[in-house]
Amino acid sequence: MHWDGSVYFQSNQLESYALAFERLSQQHIYACRCSRKDLNGMPVYPGSCRKAGFPLDTSSAWRLRVTDRDIGFQDALQGWVSENPARAHGDFIVRRRDGIVAYQFAVVIDDNRQGVNRVVRGLDLLDSTTRQRYLQTLLEYPQPDYMHLPLIVDRHGNKLSKQTLAEPVDDTRPAVTLFLLLQLLRQNPPSSLREAPATEILAWGIEHWQPQTLKKMHSIHPPELPA
Repeated sequence: MHWDGSVYFQSNQLESYALAFERLSQQHIYACRCSRKDLNGMPVYPGSCRKAGFPLDTSSAWRLRVTDRDIGFQDALQGWVSENPARAHGDFIVRRRDGIVAYQFAVVIDDNRQGVNRVVRGLDLLDSTTRQRYLQTLLEYPQPDYMHLPLIVDRHGNKLSKQTLAEPVDDTRPAVTLFLLLQLLRQNPPSSLREAPATEILAWGIEHWQPQTLKKMHSIHPPELPA
């Protein structure tokens, strides 16, 4: 809610990504020439290009060779989570054919460079966590603590986002938005707080934050918001 550092631009971190990529390249990364058409209908990458090695080839995507083993962690809200990323996702892309680093790879380097030690995010990213922890282990990075919250969805069950054409938050009334969010997150703010300034509502929310009220919830349906 408040700036605690300078703005972090991924376009300025290309050297960091390249160094991390090089650390993994000889042992853990291989070139992949499979097209989307080749993989159509395959939920898990079958390892078709595993024997391609690491040629000097700029026309390929690059995948991380994932070991067949379970990875578990204690989520602050969801409890113990365990997944075998090799079986659930297969070898995943860390750099695309066009040279752009993939999300799973970039976020691990970004979090480490910024000293992130606690990640609070939506439940839709829970299945990304084991892949990110796998990368953190390979790169010998410290691993943050995680909390995955239920998603706020519309009446059709779609996550409120640009992709689903959800209405943007009205940033001219931050106090109203904060109070509504505290209600949706089952924090039970007192009615006397409804007319308070945003700074006071935020301070109350921080002091009284009880995420355990959201246990076993996967989504939040706000009746006040349109589909």
